[in-house]
Amino acid sequence: MQPQAGEDLIERILAHPADGDVVGPAANDLLSELYAGYPVENLTRLLHSGDDQLVPTATWLLSELGELAEPLIDEVPPLLSSPVRSVRYDAIGVVLDNADERHGPIIAQVMNLSRDPESGVRWKVLEFLAEASIEQLRAGASSLPPGQIKELAEWLILQDDEEPDAAGIVIRLEAGDPVTRLFAAAAAASLSDGENTSLLEHAALVEEEEIRSFAQERLSESD
Repeated sequence: MQPQAGEDLIERILAHPADGDVVGPAANDLLSELYAGYPVENLTRLLHSGDDQLVPTATWLLSELGELAEPLIDEVPPLLSSPVRSVRYDAIGVVLDNADERHGPIIAQVMNLSRDPESGVRWKVLEFLAEASIEQLRAGASSLPPGQIKELAEWLILQDDEEPDAAGIVIRLEAGDPVTRLFAAAAAASLSDGENTSLLEHAALVEEEEIRSFAQERLSESD
């Protein structure tokens, strides 16, 4: 690791926030420096620069770092509320990789994005719900206010039991509203494997494009 290299890259990005030809390569090089040990905390200089053009770059970097982004997990709530679709999308990945039982409110914020107006963000929420640990789901559910999403989160947690409600998953996929179908698709993905894909096959037939594409992707992976 060369600390000065990381510093120089951040300074370059800060000096040319609107120039993609500069920011793109510099961000890729900065990612390599972060993997090599340059402190991730230095990304706060981009997050708090006051230039909204830099927030997507900083959030993308966090999303690419996996568990190395954990020191900045408390920076994620405003990113999940960003008006920029790509920022919300990438921030969900940061939560999946780094949140634990201490971060219930952040996980609850992700769960509430199941109502996001952007299909791509809802797709990322579906991935989160399907991939999250039971501890993450419980922490999020406990931090949600009473209402539909809390009820669906608690139902999703129950599917981790020895006797999941396969019939209930199908019913929710066929007759539920869009948010219900999204949670049901997450349950279908969690319970499916290479030998039994019937629940995912149901999910691949629903109206919502993000659910269909997610289910189809999982089915192709199981072939």
